[in-house]
Amino acid sequence: MGSSEGPKHLATGPLPDDEARWIKLVKIDYQDQTGKARTWESAERRSRPAGSAIDGVGIVALLTDAASGATHIVLQKQYRPPIDQLSLEIPAGLVDAGEDPAQAALRELREETGYVGEVAETSPVMFNDPGFCNTNLRMVHVTVDPARPENRNPQPQLEDDEFIEVFTHPLADLWNLCKKLEAEGVAIDARVGTLAEGILLAQQLKL
Repeated sequence: MGSSEGPKHLATGPLPDDEARWIKLVKIDYQDQTGKARTWESAERRSRPAGSAIDGVGIVALLTDAASGATHIVLQKQYRPPIDQLSLEIPAGLVDAGEDPAQAALRELREETGYVGEVAETSPVMFNDPGFCNTNLRMVHVTVDPARPENRNPQPQLEDDEFIEVFTHPLADLWNLCKKLEAEGVAIDARVGTLAEGILLAQQLKL
C-alpha cells in the first residue's frame, strides 16, 4: 500500500565515493585560451556502456488522437529525489550495452509507457548541462500508431522502484501545459520545456 503522504526527502547528506553507484565527481586540470592553468569541478556517470558515445536517450513519441485528429505527445510525471518534486518529462532512459539509440528508445518507451512505436528521426548528440557534467543523450523521434493492438491499452513494464504516471497531451498546447503544471508545483524537465518553447516560437513566428 502506498503512503498517503506521497514521496518526500527523509534525509540528505554527503555521498562517499565508494557508495556511489551512478555518478562520480572529478577535478579537471585544463589550460584556458590565454595559456593559464585552471581547474574545473565536474560530475560523470558511471553507467555509460563501454564503446557507447552516449549515456541515454530522450523520446519524443507522437500519436494522432482518434477523437480530435490532433497530434499528441506522450508525457509522464514522476517524483525526482534530487529536486524533491514531481517532474514533467518525456520518456527517457539509459542505453544498455550493445544498444544503438533507436533500440534503446523503443525499449524504454515500451517499458515506461507500454507504447510500441517506430523510429522516425534521431538527433545529434546533445549535452544536458556541459558546465556541470559530461552526461549526454540523443533525442529519438518515435511515431506511435494508436491502431496497433499493443497501443489500444498500453501496459508499462515498470521496475518496483519506478512510479510513473503516463498521459498524452496536444503537442500544440505543450507550452500552456508547462505553465499550468509549474503553477501547480510540478517541475518542468528542460527537454520538455525546450521542446515547448520551440513549438511556441514556431507558432508565433509562423515558421
